[in-house]
Order: sequence, then structure tokens, then C-alpha cells
Amino acid sequence: MNKIVKNTLILTAITLISGILLGLVYEVTKAPIATAQEKAKQEAYRQALPDAVSFEPYDDFDESDAVKTLKSAGYSDDEITEAVIGKDKGGDDIGCVITVVSHEGYGGDITMSVGIMADGTVKGVEMLSISETAGLGMKAAEADFRDQFKDKQVEAFAYTKNNEKGDDKIDAISGATITTNAVTNAVDSALVYFQNTLGGSVDE
Repeated sequence: MNKIVKNTLILTAITLISGILLGLVYEVTKAPIATAQEKAKQEAYRQALPDAVSFEPYDDFDESDAVKTLKSAGYSDDEITEAVIGKDKGGDDIGCVITVVSHEGYGGDITMSVGIMADGTVKGVEMLSISETAGLGMKAAEADFRDQFKDKQVEAFAYTKNNEKGDDKIDAISGATITTNAVTNAVDSALVYFQNTLGGSVDE
């Protein structure tokens, strides 16, 4: 009986010490991780909206309202998680960067930043998180695919497998239709949110 009690106390002590150590490691690494994540996000903003020199949070952003806006437009598989306003050197609004999470990816969620100028022109698409199939869906993270959206002013994009021409047409990635669809819908979701919510908040 004493042996059982002794072993129980030892296990309890090990558990408590392990918990304390894990807590200490978390506290030590929390700030650096947050700093690294914020740095990566700011870099994505700059790549998505290169004409901006600074970014400020969109004060009226409401994630639940964003969900409703997307659902009403038929994009229920996407989420808008953040929106920031891009400023020029003089501090004037020139556009916005919208962070979208697509739940339609083949390998899981795809998170991206979409830069949109005040007139509705898409300036860039930057991947924040993507884990699609190597050599197929991962091509969505490459500039050759992402740049198809760049400098286009359309209400919505649509992917094509037949090399159809038009500003609104995006060539699908061969063998990765699901990924192509997910990214295209996510960019469209950003446009829907901009058109319905941010359009009047960013001065042209």
C-alpha cells in the first residue's frame, strides 16, 4: 500500500513539475511567436497592397457581420477574419487588405490576404497559410497563379479550364481544380466584403 501511495505521489509531482515547465516555456515563447506572426502578417499586407506605406485596423470590422455578408452572397465556406486600411505617405486611405480563410481547400484551410484599391482593383493575393498537395495545389502559392488576379477590376472572378480570355477569368491549376476553386472563391469573398462593407469606408 505504501508503495502505491509513494508511486502516486511521485507521478503527481512529475505531472505538476511538467505542467509548470510547460507553462514557463509558453510564457517565454509567447511574445516572440506573436511578434513573428505579426511581422509575417505585415509583410503579407505590403505584398498584397504595395502602394500603401502603413496599415491601420478597420475600426468597424465585425466578424459575425462579415459571415452574414458572405452567406448572403453564397460564400458560406469562407470567413473574413480581419480587415485593415492601407494608407499612403500623406496618411490618406488608398485601399484595404482583407484576410480570408477558405474551408474548401483539398488539404485543409487556406488563409490569404487580398489587397484591394479604393476603386475595387485587386492589387495582390498573398498566402498566409496553405497546405495543399505538393506539385499540384501548392502551385496556388506561386506568383504565376496568384498574379492572375493582380490589377484586375471585376465584380467577381471565375476559373476556367479552357483558357477562356477576360479579366475575370482565372486559368485553373492542372490537376488541382479544388484548390483553384477555393482560392478563386476566397478572392471573390474579399471582393464581396469590400463591395458591401468597405467600399464606402475607403476614400477614392
